[in-house]
Amino acid sequence: MLPLYCEAKNPFAGRWDLTVKTATETYPDWIEITEDNAATVQLRTGSILPAKDVKNEGGKLSLTPAGGMSWQLSVAGDRLTGTEQRSGSEYAKITGVRAPALNRPEPKAWSNPEPLFDGKSLNGWLPDNAAKSHWVARDGELVNEQHGANLRTTRKFQDFKIHLEFNCPDDGNSGLYLRGRYEIQIEYEPAGRNDPAHSMGSLYGRIAPSQVLPKKPGQWESYDITLVGRALTVVRNGVTVIDHKEVAGITGGALDSDEASPGPFYLQGDHTGGLMFRNILVSTPSSR
Repeated sequence: MLPLYCEAKNPFAGRWDLTVKTATETYPDWIEITEDNAATVQLRTGSILPAKDVKNEGGKLSLTPAGGMSWQLSVAGDRLTGTEQRSGSEYAKITGVRAPALNRPEPKAWSNPEPLFDGKSLNGWLPDNAAKSHWVARDGELVNEQHGANLRTTRKFQDFKIHLEFNCPDDGNSGLYLRGRYEIQIEYEPAGRNDPAHSMGSLYGRIAPSQVLPKKPGQWESYDITLVGRALTVVRNGVTVIDHKEVAGITGGALDSDEASPGPFYLQGDHTGGLMFRNILVSTPSSR
């Protein structure tokens, strides 16, 4: 016999890809809400963090994602709507959709690797923010001479394998974004500045590398990265440091939160200069 009363599931529970629109700009955020109303947020920059003051009352969810701001959210099926308040006034409008599962099998075959960088020009690449670009092609290397613009591919990708070689100077900080949304960290900042989830080889702020490898500032290293749906594998210098781990959502600096769509690769250039890249090769699922 069924119980006379069955408590409904929390309609806010799950992962949500958010779009925030202010009077002057549009940018992505992300939130995960549990059945018991705990919430974790990814704002446009930085790392994931727990929300505070989460209250689910009268069909409305309110929370504080960070100091100085608050969110008021409503849900209707697979869509969120709401506002962000700052200093007691509406600062932005928030819309969201449930994050897609992206459950896809490993391809049976991959295409032959093809270069994304021709070694002599920036063909196929564009700076992606308002800062001045300091990216140049020189002697077969893609060089960011000083901090400034990020650089992204004009092509977009869904599932892929990518190989690239990088040379990070001491105190350097950069990253490779997958689909323009998920940052694989590249850094040699001073010891103690970054925890494991923000260290070389991490999925920034989300997945720490399983092994700590020797630092090689100023030397050429390699990444071999596979992303199929949300399944991520990262091999650094021939050592697997992330092995088929789930990518839960976007990281700070993502271009958008449209996780169902293909996106570009982009190289972070707005932190420090002096980083170099070469031999950037990509394979995609093959029909063979």
